[in-house]
Amino acid sequence: MTGAGKALDIAICGAGPAGLATALYMHRLGHRPVILERFDAPRPLGSGLILQPTGQAVLHDLGLFEAICALGAPLDRLHGADARSGRVVLDVRYHSLPGIGRGLGIHRAALFGVLHDAVLEAGISIRTGQSVQALADLPAGRRAVLFEGDQQSEPFDLVIDCLGGGSPLKPHSSGPGKARALPFGAIWGTVPWQGDGFEPTALTQRYQRASVMIGVLPIGRAVPEGPELAAFFWSLKPADYEALRQKGFAAWKEAVLGHWPEVRPHLDAVEDFSAMTLARYAHHTMAMPVGEALAFVGDSAHSASPQLGQGANMALLDARALHLALRDHPDDLDKALAHYARLRRGHVRLYQALSAMFTPFYQSDSRMLPMVRDLFVSALAKIPPAPQLLAAIVAGALLSPIKKLELEKPPGF
Repeated sequence: MTGAGKALDIAICGAGPAGLATALYMHRLGHRPVILERFDAPRPLGSGLILQPTGQAVLHDLGLFEAICALGAPLDRLHGADARSGRVVLDVRYHSLPGIGRGLGIHRAALFGVLHDAVLEAGISIRTGQSVQALADLPAGRRAVLFEGDQQSEPFDLVIDCLGGGSPLKPHSSGPGKARALPFGAIWGTVPWQGDGFEPTALTQRYQRASVMIGVLPIGRAVPEGPELAAFFWSLKPADYEALRQKGFAAWKEAVLGHWPEVRPHLDAVEDFSAMTLARYAHHTMAMPVGEALAFVGDSAHSASPQLGQGANMALLDARALHLALRDHPDDLDKALAHYARLRRGHVRLYQALSAMFTPFYQSDSRMLPMVRDLFVSALAKIPPAPQLLAAIVAGALLSPIKKLELEKPPGF
C-alpha cells in the first residue's frame, strides 16, 4: 500500500467508467474496494463519446492507453456547418495548439470493456443486483449502504458515489447544489461507419439555427476485430420526443435528410426509433462533492451538456484526484476528502461555466445566438489566439489538470 495509513473498506456505487477507474485507483493504494452495481450484469449505456487528452492521460496512468487506442478513432478536429448556407460555424483543430494531442472517438462499450477487464484482472469484487438507495451512519464514522428492499451492507470506511446525475445519495453531500434540467437533449444511435464524404478523423455536424443539430462521430470499434462504427445523433427537446415518434420514423428520416442529404448512408442503417436512445441532459455542480466518509465522482458531482465533450474525461480526472488525495493524507480521511474537493474545484467550475455559456449557441430556441455564432465564429476562430484557446478548451487543458494531477502525457501528444 502507498502511504502509511491503514487499508480502507470502500464501497464504490456504480460500475460505469467512473466507478471502474476509481476502483482501480483505490486498489492501487492497497485499499479494499467493492463495486456495487444495480444491473444483474455490468454493462455500458449509450453510444459514442470523445476521449480528450485529459482522459487519455488518466488511462495512460492506469496502463490502459494502448488498449483504448487500439479500439478508438483518432480525431483531429471538430467541424460544423450551417445546413442551408454551408457556412462553417464550428472548426476546432487540435493541432492549433502544439503538444496538446488529439481526440479519440470511442464507443462507450469499448471504454467500459477496457476498464472492466482491468478490474476483473485486479480481482476487484463487483456485486450485481445492488440498487443503492441511501446511507446509514454507523459508529466510528463508518457508513453502510442501504439497498432497495430494506437490505443493508456491511460497514465501510468510505463510500464513493459514481451513480450519475440522478444519484439518490446527493442529499448526503456537504453541498449538494441544485440540478437544472436542460431543454435540449438528443437521440443517439450506433451505425456502421461510412467514409464517403466524411472525414475519418473529424466530428462532423450540421445545424439549422440552434434548434437542429445533427452529428456523425467516428468511434472506432466496440470490440477488437469488430466493424468500424460511428455515433449518429439528432438534437431535440425530450418533451418533443413522443410527438416525433407519433409522426413516424419515415417522416423523421425525411426531415434529417432535408437538412443533410449526405448523411443518408449512416441514416439508412437505423431501422426505427428503437435503435436510438433518448438522452436527457442537466446542469448541476456540487458546491462540495464530499460528505462524511463519502465522495462523489463524475456525473454525480457535476453534470452538463455534452457540447464540450468533457463528461467521461472529467470523471476520469476525478478518479485520479481522489487517488492523490488519499495517497497524500493516508491517516486522515476528512483531510483527504477536503483535498480531493480542492484538487478538482477550479477545473470543474471553469468547465461547467464554459458549458453553460456555449451550449445555448448550439442547442436552444434562440434566434439571436445562432446568428451571432454564424456571423462571428468562423472569422474569429482563425485569428490567434482563438484557435489555440478553442483547442485548449476542447482538449480539457485549461488550468493544466494533467500537470496538477501529476499525470504524464501519453505517447502521441
